[in-house]
Amino acid sequence: DDPAHSFPREIAMASYSLYRSSLALNAVLFVLFSALYISKNHTQNLETSVRLSNVRSMPAFARQRPLSRNLQVFAAVPASVVKELREKTGVGMMQCKKALAESDGDIAKAEEFLRAKGIAGAQKKAGRIAAEGAVVSYIHAGSRLGVLMEVNCETDFVSRGDAFKELADSFAMQVAASPGVEYVNVEDADPEFVAKETEVIKQMEDLATKPENIRDQITAGRVAKLVKEKALMEQPYIMDPTKTVNQALVEAISKIGENIKIRRFERFNLGEGIEKKVGDLAKEVEEQTQAMKEAAAKKEAEAAAAPAPAEEKKEEEKPKVAVDAKSVKALREKTGAGMMDCKKALAENNNDVQAAENFLRKKGIAGASKKAGRTAAEGLVVEYIHPGARVGVMLELNCETDFVARGEKFRQLADSLAMQVAANPEVDFISMDEIDPAAREKEFEMEMMREDLASKPENIRAQIVKGRVDKIFKERALLEQDYIMDNSKSVGEAIKEAIAGIGENIVVRRFRRFKLGEGLEKREDNFAEEVAAQMGTSA
Repeated sequence: DDPAHSFPREIAMASYSLYRSSLALNAVLFVLFSALYISKNHTQNLETSVRLSNVRSMPAFARQRPLSRNLQVFAAVPASVVKELREKTGVGMMQCKKALAESDGDIAKAEEFLRAKGIAGAQKKAGRIAAEGAVVSYIHAGSRLGVLMEVNCETDFVSRGDAFKELADSFAMQVAASPGVEYVNVEDADPEFVAKETEVIKQMEDLATKPENIRDQITAGRVAKLVKEKALMEQPYIMDPTKTVNQALVEAISKIGENIKIRRFERFNLGEGIEKKVGDLAKEVEEQTQAMKEAAAKKEAEAAAAPAPAEEKKEEEKPKVAVDAKSVKALREKTGAGMMDCKKALAENNNDVQAAENFLRKKGIAGASKKAGRTAAEGLVVEYIHPGARVGVMLELNCETDFVARGEKFRQLADSLAMQVAANPEVDFISMDEIDPAAREKEFEMEMMREDLASKPENIRAQIVKGRVDKIFKERALLEQDYIMDNSKSVGEAIKEAIAGIGENIVVRRFRRFKLGEGLEKREDNFAEEVAAQMGTSA
């Protein structure tokens, strides 16, 4: 109770109260943290139990995948499951594997995954009519290899898009890069080829060592492999070798939103099938020299036998017509002949340009006929795509040497002939010599049955019918058409003049013309009915 000692006692009592409060607080915190720890462990144990339960319900191959998706997305998915999903959706193998990995091996969920991505929808579009599109071409450097192709889509709006054009061009290039390809799909394989290959494989010696019950399976597998090697859709896509052409097409359908089909293609290899003449140059020069000597000797003998008339004739030929330079220039521009040939032709025809042109044409045709028998295995493969890409032509024009083939005149002739075929849709063959005798005979019989012949004398009916039949087939022969670059001459005459001017035999060997959508049935929709049907469905 001493006032001098009261302050320290109060301090001691306060410290004691604080100490007891801290003990109580520590006890409360201990209880709280203990409860949180127990709760956390319980939650983790529960999550682990649920995860293990889900894993036990997964297919065996999915349980082998680590729980972390970031480690391996492409798990070990059985090929049979991938195959089943591919058959249901028509999607590529890698995309099917990814969808199955994302869906824990559930095929139904994987199909929904692909549908959500818009990939599986391409299969549904495959049944829609595709009659629009484009005719495209690819001519390899050097013009010795060319491809003409028709690719179809549903609307001309899509066909004008860059994505469709790039796809079509890549497919044409694909055909050029795949010389073994002969048709578009496996289903397009010739049944006779399949049957023949099947018989050949059955006779192979190594099959004799195989069990009899699996020989047919082995044979079918080998035949299927051969057929696939010739099918365009089964080839590795040149723009992405990890997928086939078919897979690239399916992806494009999904992206563009319309059905797309490769309808047909044609490939030309310059000179394929032509037997090239292998000559002895030294022997050929010797023969030509000998022929020239014999011709000179013959000429000298004729001159010696009749010297007086020759002198008189020479005196008669001395008077010459003065040739105008403008006329020479005009004739050269019209014919492409040399200056001296033009001057001679004008002198022979009293400066009449038209008569001189006919004179040169006769000379050119005579010279060209001598060259027609020579082998022409070089040349160019050219194409012409009409604006709008709805008509396309590929043509092979042959000459004797690659030197001439690289010339500008030969190139211009080839290009004009390709354009000629595009301008004459009724043309089916090159010359009248290619007409099938059976077709000519059939046409002859049909013309003989026409009623208007009854009024004609019987002795001239056959001649009339022959003229009619010739006219029908001339309208279908390329060489008989009016040349689009000069309507005063035929295509055949234009080629003969080119032969005379260039100095080598020139031959139109073959051509192919594609017209977009020809033979395809186009769907005609009633827009009003379609809108009414959609409104009724939505209601």
